[in-house]
Amino acid sequence: MFPDDVIQYTRARFPDLASEEFEVSLLEKGGSGRKFYRIQAPSGPTMIAVKYHPEKEENRHYAEIADYLDRSDVNVPHIFLHDHEEGLIWMQDLGGRDLWSFRNEPWATRRPLYERALRQGFLLHTSATEQWDGVHPRFEIEFNEQLYLWEQNYFLEHCLCGVFGLSEADARAAVDAPAVRGLAARLAAEPRVLVHRDFQSQNVIIHGGEAWVIDFQGMRPGLAQYDLASLLYDPYVELTDAERDHLLGFYKTLSADAADAAFDDVFHMCAAQRLMQALGAYGFLGIKREKPEFLSHIPAARRSLRAVAACVPGLGDFAALLEELPA
Repeated sequence: MFPDDVIQYTRARFPDLASEEFEVSLLEKGGSGRKFYRIQAPSGPTMIAVKYHPEKEENRHYAEIADYLDRSDVNVPHIFLHDHEEGLIWMQDLGGRDLWSFRNEPWATRRPLYERALRQGFLLHTSATEQWDGVHPRFEIEFNEQLYLWEQNYFLEHCLCGVFGLSEADARAAVDAPAVRGLAARLAAEPRVLVHRDFQSQNVIIHGGEAWVIDFQGMRPGLAQYDLASLLYDPYVELTDAERDHLLGFYKTLSADAADAAFDDVFHMCAAQRLMQALGAYGFLGIKREKPEFLSHIPAARRSLRAVAACVPGLGDFAALLEELPA
């Protein structure tokens, strides 16, 4: 889709803007395959138009999920219009300052922003979960043992083999270790809440001094700790151990369930699982999709996975393998 097409569709769907002279700019964002356009009209606020592939099921539910989260008091962009046939969504423009853009600011500046992001995550894990009837809106398949195993195999194929060049036999020997495969069954046995699934710094927008959540179309039942690990072990932003400990402690002040002694153990297991998924994604996007910029995040994710693996009982050999991989 080209900017002229975006203008044509916008004029047809918004009659009040039919005579406006729009400025349309393509926004570079992520590796999902969707296209994002900022639409600026002299007489009104800017909007974001999103063009997606209708055959990808999760994209078709974005607007419905946005409305649901808004009713659950989670800060999400307002949806102006969803054209199902064309695969187009017009939504509120929250601006371009995501949490990632603050990564070089002092901790005193970043800390309250992260805390506001965690409050939104907590609302997702509680308010949105409590109001869901199990049917509407339709979310993606829940985090179960099969999905966790899929993430591990994704890491095996696209990172260990695809990026680091391990033979399939050597990579499979590492991932098939009982302690690694056992993460899937252990995490699948935990009670689930609704989770974002990709709760990282580029999916949190800072607008009007508050944190707003975007790119939530992959939401599903899972573990709150998976979202926490996604944000606190985000390969795009380097947090110190002290900063991470503070933020994990902050979330615990919001949730009585987080006071359980096993919470930290599950958090570290979720971090290992999430980082394997992220490394697989970077390998897939960097090599298969020919987007080499994603490969630059592999060293940070690998370091974090090695550190987390050292904290999970039984993953010592796995941590050693990560240490031995070529630079």
